Amino acid sequence: MREAVNSAPAPQAIIALVGSPNSGKTTLFNWLTGSRFKTVNYPGATVDYSIGQTHSRYGSETLQVMDTPGTYSLDPKSPDERVTAEAIFAHRIHGASTVVIAVADATHLARQLLVTRQLIDAGFPVVLAVTMSDLLSERRETLDVESLSKDLGIPVVLINGRLGGGVDKLVDATRGALAQASARPRATRAEKWTDERVEAILAVNTAIVARALLPQVVIHRTPGQLTTARERTRRIDRVLLHPVFGLLIFLVLMTALFSSIFWLATPAMDAVDASFSWLAEHVRSFGEDNLAIDFLSNGVIASLGAVLVFVPQIFILFLGIILLEDSGYLARSATLVDKPLSKLGMGGRSFVPILSGYACAIPAMLAARTISSKRERLLTLFILPLMSCSARLPVYALLLAFLFHGQPAWYAGLALAGIYVASLLVGGIGALLAGRFLKIDDRSFFMMELPVYRAPKFSLVLRQALTRTSAYLKRATIPIATFAMIMWVAVTFPNYKEKDDSARLSSSYAAQIGHVIQPVFTPMGGDWRTGVGLMSAFAARETFVSSMGVVFQVASTDDENSLKESLLTKMNEAKAPSGYPLFTISSVIGLVIFFMIALQCLTTTAIAARESGGWKFALVQLAVFNAVAYVLAVGVVQGLRAMGVA
Repeated sequence: MREAVNSAPAPQAIIALVGSPNSGKTTLFNWLTGSRFKTVNYPGATVDYSIGQTHSRYGSETLQVMDTPGTYSLDPKSPDERVTAEAIFAHRIHGASTVVIAVADATHLARQLLVTRQLIDAGFPVVLAVTMSDLLSERRETLDVESLSKDLGIPVVLINGRLGGGVDKLVDATRGALAQASARPRATRAEKWTDERVEAILAVNTAIVARALLPQVVIHRTPGQLTTARERTRRIDRVLLHPVFGLLIFLVLMTALFSSIFWLATPAMDAVDASFSWLAEHVRSFGEDNLAIDFLSNGVIASLGAVLVFVPQIFILFLGIILLEDSGYLARSATLVDKPLSKLGMGGRSFVPILSGYACAIPAMLAARTISSKRERLLTLFILPLMSCSARLPVYALLLAFLFHGQPAWYAGLALAGIYVASLLVGGIGALLAGRFLKIDDRSFFMMELPVYRAPKFSLVLRQALTRTSAYLKRATIPIATFAMIMWVAVTFPNYKEKDDSARLSSSYAAQIGHVIQPVFTPMGGDWRTGVGLMSAFAARETFVSSMGVVFQVASTDDENSLKESLLTKMNEAKAPSGYPLFTISSVIGLVIFFMIALQCLTTTAIAARESGGWKFALVQLAVFNAVAYVLAVGVVQGLRAMGVA
């Protein structure tokens, strides 16, 4: 077919980062772009690929950089590896000049050079970035870059990922490779390498690395200098990977992480709460009887404040997960839970998606592409919505604050940790039951390259946590604001001139709709108000909190309490149609159980359909989780009341 688009602009050149998992690829991407990048999926994991531009410190002429998922080979064994192969070849096929920066860990160089050799074999212009160069110094070794470059036939640059050393040289080498890329023939898919060829290439790589790695000349040595990072790692692993003590330490760390989400965030939450309380009160002072002012204070500021007050907790959750990942402990955790997960039909590779599910089920489902076994991948996809994601955190925080009002913060923190552990147990039960209906048997073996332990660079960790929190806010703010406006209209009209708040609310559109669905939620200990809140949560779970804020009109309080305290006071005073308190120990526990199990995120359902290969899986998941959540919530509420618990 003849091309007739000579006048069209040439596609922009792509610099693709390709390397094994834990090779320091994403850290290098952050140094190159200065975190100025756009992810093509959801935040929380490098799944499809991310696109960014080089930072201005590396020259006024920017380069477009693509961060791909970690891969051990261009012959993909999992959907995640397939994304990498498809991405780099697709850009080359579409006419864009593509230079590949192959990223390899200096401490695992021989094995990680395998994908580099495949890239060279496929015809890509390649620049090798050898990361973790600081660890070579600790091992009293140095890398002969010229020798390695001569043996491989490509430019080689040493990178210190913690300090950003060598990145400027890498950009210069990449520009040089890019200048020659257009003169090269296009890269083509290489033939599939046989096991024998892989073994032969590994042997060659080992010989090349042996020539390139040279001992450092050290004039004075002290006993303390002889301890390398790998030796320290082996000593630490004797404890942290112990079959008994390792699991206990893992449970303690997870409990500490999830409980700290509550008590550690309290000062920041109080500051956010006070700010929104002041703003709502200030806006309301312009005219309490003005409909527009009421909309702004009650409909927008109060409802947004009711949710955004929990952002510090979400930030701490992201911060904790990133610290575990960057320290090297996250990979160890996967090996620790491999055996328990295998009893449920999954494996160690399921752990990272499961832990990511505590942030958001969407990137967790995308991260499940790293699982090569279809059976294990489907089971992991099935239980991921049961992990207590960050969207549930504002709801849990509100309900636990009600249950433990006036008690020390660590009470609620411990209860929150219990909820997270319980969600993992429920997920395990779900995997066992689902495994009985899944007629696929292609179990995989688990193998993971463990990085050395390293002290995370706090500035990078903080930047990543802020980026993920910001992405969460961008994703959550629109549905929260939209439903806040809808809820304000629903509780204000048609009798918006009615001065009595209770009378206006009882005759509102929200009440009329709520009374229709009220019989469904009465067995859960709720009424039309909690019913409306639960229905709104199907757009975004966080909107349950903002819905409660609008329904109970927390910004209309005349006392000096904060928005959070005002909402808790209104909840404590609320009465059910029977005259009994609406929110009690039993009804609040019922709500917690419902939110633990219910699948209320329709975006998650859409992603599940895409990742599983069809809507049948996703719709069964949606129906089963919501039905089980309702039945269990009703059973617990009625059971507690039968035992005399209010």
